[in-house]
Amino acid sequence: MVYFVQGVLGLSRLAVNFYLKDDLHLDPSETAIIFGVSSLPWLVKPLYGFISDSFPLFGYRRRSYLVISGLLGALSWSLMATLVDSKYDVAFCILLGSLSVAFSDVVVDSMVVERARGESQSMSGSLQSLCWGSSAFGSIISSYFSGSLVGAYGVRFVFGLTALLPLITSAVAVLVREEPVLGLVTVQNLSPDSSNFLESSKNTITQLWTAVKQPNVLLPTLFIFLWQATPQSDSAMFYFTTNRLGFTPEFLGRVKLVTSIASLAGVGLYNGFLKRVPLQKIFLMTTLIGSALGLTQVLLVTGLNRQFGISDEWFAIGDSLVLTVLGQVSFMPVLVLAARICPEGMEATLFATLMSVSNCGSVLGGLIGAGLTQLLGVTKDEFSNLASLIILCNLSSLLPLPLLGLLPQDVSGIDSNENADVETKSN
Repeated sequence: MVYFVQGVLGLSRLAVNFYLKDDLHLDPSETAIIFGVSSLPWLVKPLYGFISDSFPLFGYRRRSYLVISGLLGALSWSLMATLVDSKYDVAFCILLGSLSVAFSDVVVDSMVVERARGESQSMSGSLQSLCWGSSAFGSIISSYFSGSLVGAYGVRFVFGLTALLPLITSAVAVLVREEPVLGLVTVQNLSPDSSNFLESSKNTITQLWTAVKQPNVLLPTLFIFLWQATPQSDSAMFYFTTNRLGFTPEFLGRVKLVTSIASLAGVGLYNGFLKRVPLQKIFLMTTLIGSALGLTQVLLVTGLNRQFGISDEWFAIGDSLVLTVLGQVSFMPVLVLAARICPEGMEATLFATLMSVSNCGSVLGGLIGAGLTQLLGVTKDEFSNLASLIILCNLSSLLPLPLLGLLPQDVSGIDSNENADVETKSN
């Protein structure tokens, strides 16, 4: 349900884009920076993992934090629906909402990791497929309405509706099966002794560094960071399709529906056929194919697609569908890789650290894309260099490929020592 809510929260994405473009009149580079800033909570996920693992609230390490996360998300979107009227207000509220999702994501990730420990690569892949399939299903539910509701009722209405969704996370938290660490809240529970706190922090950091510095963890993590850090042109393309091609919110909602279905198809494709394929091979094929197909956006920008008898609308739908499937297929192994190396007792912390590195690369890629957008003079009304921006962004995605050797051939070969012991005994 938590992953499902994360998917349904996509209801607000188009509304935010149109609000920044039409109400605040921001340029693509400014929009990209705001989205980059709003992703900052995802860069400190280890902190949430440490808090969840070490400091139970009301006796629970998982349940209580899910409740708080849901309430925080509801507050952020309520503010968007009522008081927000500047780009700084938007940045703050989206940052708050992002914090809500990031914290709940760490908590539920740790629960998945606890179940994945000691399992085979295939079983770990199935668990991750279930999680991301739930998120994709939530995206499908919200996708079409994300555009039609903006067109019919406006962005403020969509923000208000979105504010109700995080409350689902709070509500289902009571269904979490978890043995209480402490029966009641105590002073020590809320304000731990400083010496115990420092000792716990030191032990956690030591364990984390011991796990991360291993070459079979550090090198794949470095590759994932570089793979995610390539620039993106998404914000510029949104402005082009709405201002130049005249795509309506309703049509963009349909495109989002197609991409959500494609994301679910990507999960199914990986789970059914690719979860035993070596990581290097998956990354090589998806990166090469994705870069080549990404360049087809140049056809849309230059209008060449119409010379082949393909309308702008159908071209945009087909392009988004294929690229989303490839993106999901290439990202699933990252999740399996991260889940399989987490030692017992610090699941949330280590998994969050690895995913934070990936998110940091993604944020850096978005900011580099914003810089390139500004450098090439692409604005909300000027798109003469948009084709060059697309070419640069897509070709840059090939840069990490010479470092594919940093990845292991088989995910099952990178377990932590604890996991290896568990598997040996079970075998």
